[in-house]
Amino acid sequence: MSLLPADLVVSGRMVVDGAAIDPSRPTAAHRGASIALLMQDPFTMLNPVMTAGAHIAETLVARGASRRDLAPEVARRLAEVGIDDPRVAHRYPFELSGGMSQRVALAASLANDPKVLVADEPTTALDATTQREVLELLRRIQRARGMGLVLITHDLRLAFAVCDRVMVMYAGSITEVAPSDALRAAPKHPYTVGLLASVPSVEHYQSELLGIPGSVPATDTALDRCAFVDRCEHRAAECLGGAPPLVEVSPGRWTSCRRVADLDVAAAPSGDRPMRPESATGGALALRVTDLRKHYKGKGGEHVVLQGVSFELGVGEALGVVGESGSGKTTIARCILGLSSSSAGRIELAGVDVSDRSRLGAVERRKATQRLQCVFQDPYSTLNPMHTVGYTLAEALRHRSQPVADPAREVAQSLERVGLAPELARRRPAALSGGQRQRVAIARALAVEPEVLVCDEPVAALDVSVQAQVLGLLRTLHRERGTSLLFITHDLGVVRQVTDRVLVLLKGEVVEQGPTDSVLDEPQHDYTRRLVASMPRADTEWLPR
Repeated sequence: MSLLPADLVVSGRMVVDGAAIDPSRPTAAHRGASIALLMQDPFTMLNPVMTAGAHIAETLVARGASRRDLAPEVARRLAEVGIDDPRVAHRYPFELSGGMSQRVALAASLANDPKVLVADEPTTALDATTQREVLELLRRIQRARGMGLVLITHDLRLAFAVCDRVMVMYAGSITEVAPSDALRAAPKHPYTVGLLASVPSVEHYQSELLGIPGSVPATDTALDRCAFVDRCEHRAAECLGGAPPLVEVSPGRWTSCRRVADLDVAAAPSGDRPMRPESATGGALALRVTDLRKHYKGKGGEHVVLQGVSFELGVGEALGVVGESGSGKTTIARCILGLSSSSAGRIELAGVDVSDRSRLGAVERRKATQRLQCVFQDPYSTLNPMHTVGYTLAEALRHRSQPVADPAREVAQSLERVGLAPELARRRPAALSGGQRQRVAIARALAVEPEVLVCDEPVAALDVSVQAQVLGLLRTLHRERGTSLLFITHDLGVVRQVTDRVLVLLKGEVVEQGPTDSVLDEPQHDYTRRLVASMPRADTEWLPR
């Protein structure tokens, strides 16, 4: 896309529709007409002061379209991405849902009729039903136009469902290329095997969540050897003898593993069906929410977000909250955390009414903060970039109910508890990976010794291997420490592996709740059935071929 900073040295060759493009001479000539980009977050891709229709019209005018024909052409382009309401063209991005915004962003990307569309994590921020709709739309348009689609994703389930071929990358190099079905059935590189094993199952509970130990090395430190060698259980002496070449091992199958002929790296069968351990709540309640309501008043009248939501969270229990974008999941969390005030209802934390934090005294507010902590979605914006990890954790320790005798020792133990080396206390967030930052965020939350931990999409921004590590950590800490979890997510695979019960929200109302396995295996409400059907499954026919 020629979007790299000018001071970066780029080499190589690109050919788009028969035309060679020299990446060492950045040019915008091919941008739009040859290659278009669909970004991860539609709200940052769209200009907040331009209407949806203006985004498309801007490109059409640049192509020489007549202004007289703009309105019907904009309507046609919006209809192509499934927006039939002509009023959407006159709305601003903040007036659209996440799924609608992504459709508008897609229409804008396609307005120049590109030969290739690069979709960079286009559904990461979307709920399961909207995700499926957008992916179905992408594939339908790609085939109808005869357009090339490059889907960048950390979710292998989506890659298998949407793509004809999959290319796996590691530390700046290609490790494996194969047709989607073949790669899923029999991967030819240990890294791909590890990724497949890390994907949380939607179908059944797993007694162990298998992440790949270690982290991805800096590319410049692994130029003279196999970059995966330090994390590979099949490594041998020949793996250290220079960077392995990408070789064709069978028609259409390529791998960079030198030991592929000696290894049986077929995907492990999912025959493990262990029983979920029972949550030992003992009947005591950590959190009770009764008839919680939230509404906003605007120019268009009253906007209702929550319509009388009620639920209970037992001591030592993990409760999942799922629902589509705009269903009120995060609003519930914000009300519980005191970051937003409710319009009506009652929130009790350990029997104390904390519905309105402004009415609590200083001691009560401090106790509520100590009892209730949160892990947010984005590990990159959670931590103060100016503070070291040690300072951040030491600051959290000061909020414990009892003074800490040796803060330095407690900081080291907090890091070890989440699987990090104590030496990381001297580093700042910029020196940590996304997975390490999220572990630090969890350590900070647990350092206060809370009774309830609210997790708002804590693994949505992580790749599947790091995701498995963080989920396994949360599950272990929850069981060993007896911390109650309120887990908000749109990934039903994550819900299956972490929660004991699940609450399904639709338009601010609870439409179904119950034990996790019962709700996911035998959903009773029509929306829950659609939500379950929208999640990518182990089979490759999740989206019709």
